[in-house]
Amino acid sequence: MRKKKKAMGIILTIITILIVLLMIVYTNHQVHLKKETELRSSLGQMVEVSGHNMSVYIEGTSDTTIVFMSGGGTCSPILDFKSLYSLLSDKYQIAVVEKFGYGFSDIVDKSRDIDSILEDTRAALTAAGLTAPYVLCPHSMSGLEALYWAQKYPDEVSAIIGLDMAVPEYYDSMNINIPLLRIASWAANIGVTRFVPGISDSDAVKYGTLSDKEKEIYKAVFYSRTATVTMINETEWVKRNAEKVKNLDIPQLPMLLFISDGSGGTGFDKEIWRKIPIEYISQVNDGEYIELNCPHYVHDYEYKTISESIIAFLSE
Repeated sequence: MRKKKKAMGIILTIITILIVLLMIVYTNHQVHLKKETELRSSLGQMVEVSGHNMSVYIEGTSDTTIVFMSGGGTCSPILDFKSLYSLLSDKYQIAVVEKFGYGFSDIVDKSRDIDSILEDTRAALTAAGLTAPYVLCPHSMSGLEALYWAQKYPDEVSAIIGLDMAVPEYYDSMNINIPLLRIASWAANIGVTRFVPGISDSDAVKYGTLSDKEKEIYKAVFYSRTATVTMINETEWVKRNAEKVKNLDIPQLPMLLFISDGSGGTGFDKEIWRKIPIEYISQVNDGEYIELNCPHYVHDYEYKTISESIIAFLSE
């Protein structure tokens, strides 16, 4: 009996310590969030879509509008793409749409089927005063949305420039760990991520051209937009979204794919990562691809090469 009481006492002590630690971690997180309020002021304009706020950033003026579309889980799309679009905005109008759950947009718990995602993006651009046709520039997962856009509304898409973008075949064998994402979301909401050294130092922060102030903003956004419920809903839908795109005809329009070496968290080896999009683009009549020896966030590494290639591609 004494041993049982002693064991229970130890367990209760451990539970109490854990609760106190979590309370300290959570309180620390809330204090920092309050201090970072000004840093999280939108860099673009906020537009209303379905009763919620979406962030759209516009830079430059031109008859050609390039729409940048972020990959899954990219906490701050506006800053993530900056190293690249800053080299293009003197020739083209650029727009960055931050989906719900990303950047400065609202976090919403709603369906992320591909039709819902696409209609949100189209509505946000319209509300921001932009009109199609667009040159779509998706990174990673947003490649599905870009392809579907061209399939569903071909008159609205003049070209697709993929930044290591996803094509449907990637998801045939991709393993997605939703429970792990939910744990990451819980840890982020509590504030555990603030105690992980270097976790907010994204490729954009480490290898891009962000100023010190922009890096500070990026990190503030990171701590409020990591594994949001909207992102998780999007990931839960992605295989079904890929299947829907796969079952439609491959869009026949000018298409340029920049393909990474597969490193940086893709889960694929170099050979397979490159083989899949090369096989896809071979079925596009006016399709080209460029292989880059860098990780998945290609626009944070090879922004000069990519910008020059985009200008050449759009000039043809």
